[in-house]
Amino acid sequence: MFAEVMEGLAVKADGTYLDGTFGRGGHARGVLQRLGPGGRLLVMDKDPEAIAVASALAAADARVAWRRGSFADLATWPLADAGLDGVLFDLGVSSPQLDVAERGFSFGKDGPLDMRMDPDSGESAAAWLARADEREIADVLWIHGEERQSRRIARAIVAQRGQAPLERTAQLAALIASVMPRGDSKIHPATRSFQAIRIHVNRELADLELGLDAAMARLKPGGRLAVISFHSLEDRIVKQFMARHAKAPPANRRMPVEVAFTPALRLLGGAQKAGDVELSANPRARSAVLRVAERLREAA
Repeated sequence: MFAEVMEGLAVKADGTYLDGTFGRGGHARGVLQRLGPGGRLLVMDKDPEAIAVASALAAADARVAWRRGSFADLATWPLADAGLDGVLFDLGVSSPQLDVAERGFSFGKDGPLDMRMDPDSGESAAAWLARADEREIADVLWIHGEERQSRRIARAIVAQRGQAPLERTAQLAALIASVMPRGDSKIHPATRSFQAIRIHVNRELADLELGLDAAMARLKPGGRLAVISFHSLEDRIVKQFMARHAKAPPANRRMPVEVAFTPALRLLGGAQKAGDVELSANPRARSAVLRVAERLREAA
């Protein structure tokens, strides 16, 4: 959704922008093309391979600065202290991460059961599955994957690890498929479970909530917040966050005095989806949802 993101950010030539999910720099380079000599681009990513690309870009363009880490911590970056004219979060796993079997994100490619966006930090999916109890696993599959067979799958995982550890993506995918009821669904039986485990291992939803608050803390009046989500759990958080800061809460008849509300955001349209041309070139964009909001001036 490159064109839609660029339109949403409305890049100012002398502005300062932060791309919290650099990936391989597609959106970042689009911002750079629109910045003038006095503009600044700050980029963040957890992934060391993404940061290697960002470092090379910064070496070639003095307007770019990079920081390895989660966008949840963007407000602690001193370079953002003066305020930002735009913030972009392109959520979820990137195509390079999915395409490399060794990262362990895809059940379609056999590899180590890792799933960490930052392979140098935190607990791998294999390590978590080896220690979590059945109830915790089931809760994660249900809450983060909306998997209706969460208890059955969790029970199978605990039974299997009693015989041999789960260490490969193909091993886990086959186990899940073996206990799922056969139906006419076109998606792989392990899709929701892999999503849930990845979200849990990377603290994706917690980081998103922190990152949205951090963006609000650093956006200048008139600054734009653009977020691309890829599943309903992410999009719900983004939608509710933007609405909470843009719209007065519903009136409560039990409250004797109406509480004053000053909006901090202005919604710029509703949910945007990828067009047919993009979908034909990039089928993974079919679930992408873009939401954009503008920071309003604080009340005097």
